[in-house]
Amino acid sequence: MNGTEFSWSEFFAMGGYAFFVWMSYGITVAVIVLNIVMPLIQRKQVIKRVKRAIRREQLTE
Repeated sequence: MNGTEFSWSEFFAMGGYAFFVWMSYGITVAVIVLNIVMPLIQRKQVIKRVKRAIRREQLTE
């Protein structure tokens, strides 16, 4: 490929390192998604636990 031509197939091949490059991008995206989703799931679980504890306290009063 000379300086003026652009080849998508060469871009996606990444000079023979495509597997490692695209896997690192995939792992990075997965970690970012987990860092967003997991706290949201845990927040819902904590809210359920707190509500359950409040109901339990109200029943014992």
